[in-house]
Amino acid sequence: MARRKKEECKTAPAWLTSFSDLMSLLLTFFILLYSMSTLDITKAIKFLSYFQGEKAKSFEQISIVKPIQIYTEDIAKKIKKLIKRLLPVYGYQIVVTQQYVMVRLFNKVLFKKNSVELTPEAKRALDQIAQVIKELKGNYRVRIEGHTSKDEPTVPIKGINDSWDLSILRATTVAKYLISKGVDPRKVVAVGYDAVRPLYTWNNPILQARNRRVEIYLEVAVPKEEKEEKVLIKKREELSSRKKERGEEQKGVSSEKR
Repeated sequence: MARRKKEECKTAPAWLTSFSDLMSLLLTFFILLYSMSTLDITKAIKFLSYFQGEKAKSFEQISIVKPIQIYTEDIAKKIKKLIKRLLPVYGYQIVVTQQYVMVRLFNKVLFKKNSVELTPEAKRALDQIAQVIKELKGNYRVRIEGHTSKDEPTVPIKGINDSWDLSILRATTVAKYLISKGVDPRKVVAVGYDAVRPLYTWNNPILQARNRRVEIYLEVAVPKEEKEEKVLIKKREELSSRKKERGEEQKGVSSEKR
């Protein structure tokens, strides 16, 4: 009796391979977006220096004066924890430096289409940001910048003549909302930059859409006594370096006499 041939395993269809590759690329893309939602400027500059053919700079931290009371990194983590549940990952970015925390909100999630009216999601996010600002202590300032793309306004909007008007109105809309939620108006500054400070310069419509944004800067100012202390330390360092240079000059003169 003839034996039956074993059934060979069916090969996966060709489209499945392409589909799995696409899913892997999409996953990588969203992980990248998530990792960029909070950006450390110091680390970013150090990273970019490797690609610019320059020697990577080392950023040494020396604790000479007492630290600033408000820690920007803690503020950034707090804001991110609050708004990541309210906004999609592509709708915001957070940038951190020693001087400020910048919350970048993109137009797609911030305003209704062809309008300067805030979306419900944006209002909930701004409520949380306002709460964080009200809890800040010490000397600080809230600077709100409005930005447009070079092709705006795409449709006529009542009361707006050009992209300068649009950028200013975007900034003031966010500023007024934060003030209405209890933020001290004396601490708030709103400015519009039209399209002169783009994130992307390519003509790709997707990238141009990312230029339409509002940036909220929480600027941390060093208290007056700390500024004076830093100036005093700098003067001492300059004095000591001068003494050292004079000592070396005197040694050189004495060696020449010999």
